[in-house]
Amino acid sequence: MASLLQSLGDLPRRLAEFLDRPGFPWKKVILGFSVGQFVLEGLLSLRQYRVLQHTKPPKALQEEISQETHDKSQAYGRAKAKFGFISGLYSQLQNFVFIQYDVLPKLWSLTGLWSAYLPQRFSGEISHSVLFFLTFNVISQILSLPTSYYSTFVLEEKFGFNKQKLSLWFTDMLKSQALMVALGPPILSAFLKIIQVTGTKFFYYLWLFTIAVQIFAMTVYPVFILPLFNKLSPLEPGELKTGVEALAQKLKFPLNSLYVIDGSKRSAHSNAYFFGLPWKKHIVIYDTLIEKSETEEVVAVLGHELGHWALSHTTKLMIIAQLHTFYIFALFSIFINNNSLYSSFGFHNQHPIIIGFILFSDALAPMDTIVKLGMNIISRKFEFEADKFALDLGYKKELAKSLIKLQVQNLSTMDADWIYATYHYSHPILAERLQGLGWVSTGKVTKEDEKSEVTKAADREL
Repeated sequence: MASLLQSLGDLPRRLAEFLDRPGFPWKKVILGFSVGQFVLEGLLSLRQYRVLQHTKPPKALQEEISQETHDKSQAYGRAKAKFGFISGLYSQLQNFVFIQYDVLPKLWSLTGLWSAYLPQRFSGEISHSVLFFLTFNVISQILSLPTSYYSTFVLEEKFGFNKQKLSLWFTDMLKSQALMVALGPPILSAFLKIIQVTGTKFFYYLWLFTIAVQIFAMTVYPVFILPLFNKLSPLEPGELKTGVEALAQKLKFPLNSLYVIDGSKRSAHSNAYFFGLPWKKHIVIYDTLIEKSETEEVVAVLGHELGHWALSHTTKLMIIAQLHTFYIFALFSIFINNNSLYSSFGFHNQHPIIIGFILFSDALAPMDTIVKLGMNIISRKFEFEADKFALDLGYKKELAKSLIKLQVQNLSTMDADWIYATYHYSHPILAERLQGLGWVSTGKVTKEDEKSEVTKAADREL
């Protein structure tokens, strides 16, 4: 037994030695991973695009969705698919240039020159890494501007979803960058310092630090960060508030506050969610959801959301996420001193921790794809269970009607290729959810003569 434990304890060292072989073509391997994933996702998107060319609604929705609505949804889906391919190709070209032409070592050297002008007390790898991080973030932000602008002011605008002006979009970007400058350096500095001072078992301490940061974020985000972008207003007394509070009391949900968020100032899409610490929860409802749904339908949607809490889905997902984080940090401890990995990317004399983590993340991409696939499968299972929970509460009709209305209002995809859906979707498609609810149509839920701005914009596009 002792020899077995010793062998297991020695496994990380042996694995690190095996992966650190002189001349191993890490650059070609990582480029191959990147290109392979792009090709795979492109082929899946092609399968989905064929589904988006179907002219008839799925059989399960033929009594619920008009031909006109189906055509608009398909047009929106095709537009998003085309944009997704172009933006994916754009990202792939960026990644290829960064890897093939050694942008990382060049940027590290440039920020090293800048760090020489810092006061002596700020010299060292941590300060240099902070400068590198901020510069890399600015470059990434600039490179993302074309796709972000097109998505918001061309694609979403064309189909009537965009509600924000250019000034708000630009202000949001500046606020996001300001938050990155304010919060990024101290978190990164602590991340690097923990690795420097805790030795080969740094991943334990790094994992605990990450948990502490997450708890801090859960506490700070709704109080200081969210108000920078949206206005949270207490839900006014009335039938909706009474219904939600009664539901929370029935489920013994630790409801502290009920808010309405002004999501309509940016988008016509609808949503509702809850957040907070285990003993103090807050429910947030988008003003667009309240505007477009009946009171009972909003309560039914929240019955589904609170089902996730009652069935411990949020706790289970949190535990899975923490195990995933621990696994990433533990595996990083094997790669952190990999000379061949650094050398393949032009770092022959220096082994900066931040660079090692970036390269390690690229090498880990195939495994993360498998993890994402597994998480999507679990998430879809949880969605069915939350629907069943709302069904058992007596919200079958209301939840089904709300799902159908949201489908129409958001022009969501009516059908999906099963392989594409398995890979990409964390939620089942509407037809599957209605089938799970045992929904039998009694006539179209939405009235064709009550057209929203979204459907009118889609009409113009068609």
